[in-house]
Amino acid sequence: MAQQDIPAPPRDPLLIAEQKRFWRANITLTVTLLVLWALVGPILGIVLVEPLNQYYIGGFPLGFWFAQQGATIGFILIILVYAIVMDLLDKAHRRNVARINSKGGVQ
Repeated sequence: MAQQDIPAPPRDPLLIAEQKRFWRANITLTVTLLVLWALVGPILGIVLVEPLNQYYIGGFPLGFWFAQQGATIGFILIILVYAIVMDLLDKAHRRNVARINSKGGVQ
């Protein structure tokens, strides 16, 4: 079996710092959105159901609506936020890596 060409890890301290910055932002975003997702269903659908039931959407109490549909819609919105923010992070990361490489970093 032939060995595949695996790129060597970067030795340039600027590239290493940029990779760490990118992954720190990625992990922070992911953990934040996962915590938000874990709280949306139980908090809005169970804990706050009584105060939310004072309001109605389409003839149904808001607490019921959140318990039935809110978690799903919240999850879809979280996915949308993740996709948009990660796209921005990816673009910034690519720009920073290209800038570092164009300055003749060690590689």
